[in-house]
Amino acid sequence: MRVLLVEDDTDLSKRIAATLRAESFVVDIAQNGEDAQHAGLTEIYDVAVLDLGLPKIDGVSVLKAWRAADRTFPVLILTARDGWPDKVESFKAGADDFLTKPFKVEELVLRLRALVRRSAGHASSKITCGPVAFDAQLGTFELSGLPLKLTALEWRVLSCLMLRKDVVVDRRELIERVYEGDADVDSNSIEVIVARLRRKIGAELIETVRGRGYMLTAAS
Repeated sequence: MRVLLVEDDTDLSKRIAATLRAESFVVDIAQNGEDAQHAGLTEIYDVAVLDLGLPKIDGVSVLKAWRAADRTFPVLILTARDGWPDKVESFKAGADDFLTKPFKVEELVLRLRALVRRSAGHASSKITCGPVAFDAQLGTFELSGLPLKLTALEWRVLSCLMLRKDVVVDRRELIERVYEGDADVDSNSIEVIVARLRRKIGAELIETVRGRGYMLTAAS
């Protein structure tokens, strides 16, 4: 899951990013509205965390620009402003959730996971594919009822495939959601991760669609 974190408080953004990365999120940070607007218009994100009071361009204007360009990823407003007019303006601009400061980072993680799950079309937090079960709210995997141990990269790939099960996920899209922007990505890195996942959950569950990407499916 790749998140765009837009927060001009450097210490706070570092704290949030560290927690999100520990929860296997890929995190891009923007500290002003201009950079945030550009990132949201040009990169692939599963969700964004957006402050309202930003340098250069305010958060609501950034959000309006994203929505005007048909960028549909869910957006959670994270702000010290707790007035009703700010909430109304944010939701009218296209926000999906609103959390006021001070807040618990653990709650932010849960809200982001819920937004990603719902945006992928899953009403329930429990997603299954054959013997694999994914609790999208807690971020845990099971295989045949037992906990499934995964590395951070394996978790990111498998969660992406689970949220889009029975749909082909483009290889480039997987790379965008698995690695941070400045990572040195080997050309066959995704293939290596998929191979490891096949050994852990069963090769028949992950189908290679030549020239396109991968699909998680329980169909035999």
